[in-house]
Amino acid sequence: MSRLLIKQKVFSWTDTYEIYDENNNPKYFVKADFFSLGHRIHIYDRRTGQELALIQEKVLRVLKEFEIFIDGYSQGIIKQQFTLLRPRYQIDYRGWRLEGDFWEWNYSVYEGSRQVVQISKKLFQWGDTYVLDIADDQDELAALMVAIAMDAANCDGNGQNSFF
Repeated sequence: MSRLLIKQKVFSWTDTYEIYDENNNPKYFVKADFFSLGHRIHIYDRRTGQELALIQEKVLRVLKEFEIFIDGYSQGIIKQQFTLLRPRYQIDYRGWRLEGDFWEWNYSVYEGSRQVVQISKKLFQWGDTYVLDIADDQDELAALMVAIAMDAANCDGNGQNSFF
């Protein structure tokens, strides 16, 4: 089991996050392209600076859709679904499904009946802070990708995120 803390940088022109492990050590760095059509978000290993993954928004869609790439290869897609009350997403990624609360603060990702990751918001923090509790260490990067894609999907179009 592992835990990641996602802390959004408050003063940044693009979506920028520092990701820390359970001991508050920097582990990943996330940065979006400043000029791109749709979200284009890169995940880097903080220690080596190597790009590990990319989230690319598919443009010209009625509802938001994001493709996930790891090591340059497409791994799956997260699609926003139409609903009236709360956000809902279809995940074509590792056979996972997402369930969230009405306020968009807490999400759980499941594979069958097994909970893969619990995503919860820490209240009263400087900048948005989320905690990812990941059941299996091997799912860490994949779980982080889902959380960041959800953040991009919940962006209101003015650069303001309702998730992170």
